[in-house]
Amino acid sequence: MGKPGMKGRLSEEFRDRTKQFAAGVIHCYIKLPKSREEVRVLGKQLLRSGTSVAAHVREASRARSDEEFVSKRGGALQEADESQLWLELLREECAIEPKLTQLLEHESSELIAIFTTMINRTREKQTAESRKQK
Repeated sequence: MGKPGMKGRLSEEFRDRTKQFAAGVIHCYIKLPKSREEVRVLGKQLLRSGTSVAAHVREASRARSDEEFVSKRGGALQEADESQLWLELLREECAIEPKLTQLLEHESSELIAIFTTMINRTREKQTAESRKQK
């Protein structure tokens, strides 16, 4: 049986955190002025990448191997980084109010750091196990 509060390889708390990030992205998208083409396009890109973060985390929590876990984590990392780009562009180039983007920008930065740490630790574990077997 798994650890309490765990769903597969990841805690329910972390899964909920990425789901909340996706929800925040949805709420941000709803508030964007869709009358401007550039905002509409960047907003859709943000909506896709921001919700994909949570989807990749769900997939990673069910990974059957360390390799699959790292792969799904890597997907979540890429989507979080892409989300951060769209948020920055909306704020910096499209004059979207910083109050609409900055909390999400901060959260995407934290998620990027967490995903990077998880990936690195899993790879280090794989390397250590590989050395033991030799």
